[in-house]
Amino acid sequence: MEAKKGSLKSTIAVSLTNYLDAGSIVAGASGLTLWKNYLSLQDIHLSWLNAISANCFGAAIGAIIGGFLADKFGRKTIYTYNMLVYMTGVAIIMLSVSFPMLLLGFLITGISVGAGVPASWTYISETSEVSNRGRNIGISQFAWSIGPAIIFLLGMLLAKDGVLGKFIYEKLISIGWTPQSAELFGNRIIFGTLFVVALIAWLLQRQLDESKDWENSKSQQKQSSRQTGVFSSFGALFKNVVNVRTIIYLAGIYLTWNLVAGVMGFFMPHVYETAGGVTNEYANRLQTVMWGLTALVSFFGFALLSDKVNQRLLYIGGTLLGVLAWVVLTFIGITNGTALWIFVILWGVHAGFGVQAFYALWASELFPAKYRAAAQGIMFFIVRGVAGIWSFIFIGVFDKSGFYTSGVIMVILLAIVLIVGAIWTPKTQGKSLKEITKERYGDQ
Repeated sequence: MEAKKGSLKSTIAVSLTNYLDAGSIVAGASGLTLWKNYLSLQDIHLSWLNAISANCFGAAIGAIIGGFLADKFGRKTIYTYNMLVYMTGVAIIMLSVSFPMLLLGFLITGISVGAGVPASWTYISETSEVSNRGRNIGISQFAWSIGPAIIFLLGMLLAKDGVLGKFIYEKLISIGWTPQSAELFGNRIIFGTLFVVALIAWLLQRQLDESKDWENSKSQQKQSSRQTGVFSSFGALFKNVVNVRTIIYLAGIYLTWNLVAGVMGFFMPHVYETAGGVTNEYANRLQTVMWGLTALVSFFGFALLSDKVNQRLLYIGGTLLGVLAWVVLTFIGITNGTALWIFVILWGVHAGFGVQAFYALWASELFPAKYRAAAQGIMFFIVRGVAGIWSFIFIGVFDKSGFYTSGVIMVILLAIVLIVGAIWTPKTQGKSLKEITKERYGDQ
């Protein structure tokens, strides 16, 4: 009983990293049009912001560094320092008055997010029991989805025509602020809330105990006289055919899904406003409901069912809803109000059972402890790096060919995710990490 309470407590502390990951992405997305107006940016500038943020290259760089550091020096090392980097990045964004300054803030925040995510999923899995590993990963996904729900709710309230935003806007205009500066102030407040949560996360996470799996792995390496450098596990990782197949599978489904989810997380409010013709407040309302549904399903669906119900069936059902969501939005039309809300509901439920949750679970199960975080760092690097390149491609397709073409591409990508994931679903349910490792790698 004490072990279960301990794993739940550490899961909650570590899950704040997921909250801050998704929160930083959607905080930028919520105010994307506002920053564009304030700094007189072009669409290429928006692509750069997305590309170097926690959504893409920034997280990619942080992940590959953080993953190897977590395997070499321990999971707790990441939690001791990483949130300080995050707070620095967020503070720069809050105070930005130029595009280079804003870009730097997004980059630093993204690197911090990337460094924290592989360590967090690894730590949660290693401190969980067999009967609640899926539950604990589900709780971390709940934090990942409740963050955007809260951020978009704040965005809705602090928008120019929102309940609080209208009052703030009028007061700032009355003292001489420009309309662009006054309208953007609410988004600065949103980043301020992320700074506060990051401070709380840092205070909690630096008190965590080190992972026993990591300590045992290090002890075995010392006994066998195999002392390794920070990046030495990179070579070992790719020498084993089991590792290579696993990386291809996991990075494949997560990468393909992230090409869609990256657009959803960063560009979707902008798409709603430009292609759908809705206001910033209404776009944030759509996203608030969507992420609220995702949070509920992450907890009451994935967290409560993933340890008990056939995971292949959960994966197929959840991913199929994502395909249907984009079919509705693409072929009925983004300017159709009913289609918009059907899309929001379907995608919100899908994301709760979606690839993000299963990837977090499987990626932390399928590798040995000695390079469990490094493997996730490599995959996260690949996924977010390609997503960064995709951000330039998507905005170009969206601008030149319109929403319909973009939507068709999304449907195709999600169909690939559905088929590949359904065929090669790992059979790890109900097994300890030690059993999974021995089953896959033998006694080596």
